[in-house]
Amino acid sequence: MPIGLLGKKLGQTRVYDAKGVITPVTIVLAGPNRVLQCKTQQSDGYNAVQLGFSDQKEQRVTKPLLGHIKKHSGVAVKRIREFRYFSKEVKPGDVIGATMFAPGDYVDAIGVTKGRGFEGVVGRHAFAGGDSTHGAKGWHRRSGAIGQRLFPGTVMRGMKMPGHMGQVQRTTQNLEVVQVRETENVLLIRGAIPGSNGDYVVIRESKKRPKGWKPHAQRAENVKKTEAKKK
Repeated sequence: MPIGLLGKKLGQTRVYDAKGVITPVTIVLAGPNRVLQCKTQQSDGYNAVQLGFSDQKEQRVTKPLLGHIKKHSGVAVKRIREFRYFSKEVKPGDVIGATMFAPGDYVDAIGVTKGRGFEGVVGRHAFAGGDSTHGAKGWHRRSGAIGQRLFPGTVMRGMKMPGHMGQVQRTTQNLEVVQVRETENVLLIRGAIPGSNGDYVVIRESKKRPKGWKPHAQRAENVKKTEAKKK
């Protein structure tokens, strides 16, 4: 897996470039991240780096987890995330932050969406609802029939119905890093990121647009593939 960081979504704002063009951005506190453990193929069967974010009081951490953290880092943390096949060379005890990324890089943001509670089909699935007139009483925001008649005579799996909305993990891909503020450990990322302000998020190098990706280079590569298929 490419490089990544644990962070916290702080809010939204806008910034101006040299030409005065406005760019809407999301502010992410992307550090400091402490390297807790480095797993290798020889010792653990796979390569991975374990990162910790946001300091925590020791009495609020379970004894097994506290022993694991102190063995490698010595500072209790609130959030721990493992990144497989980390492309940057690090060792336990290292501290990394927003400088892992640079302006112009593309990232994927992983977060938990806002919880909306119990919602009906109009709010949850954008159903049109029933008629307001012509004798349609009590069916203005209902879904209507959900089953069949003789065959198969049951409700199909995956039927869109009322229920809990939101509070699920989602990944937003191909977001551009607009600014990196090293002193504040802050990333300004173009676009929206899942979750509420104050929620923890994972910022990783984009899988579809890794470091060094350029639009014109990608188009040239696609043209070459198309020509090769024609031959």
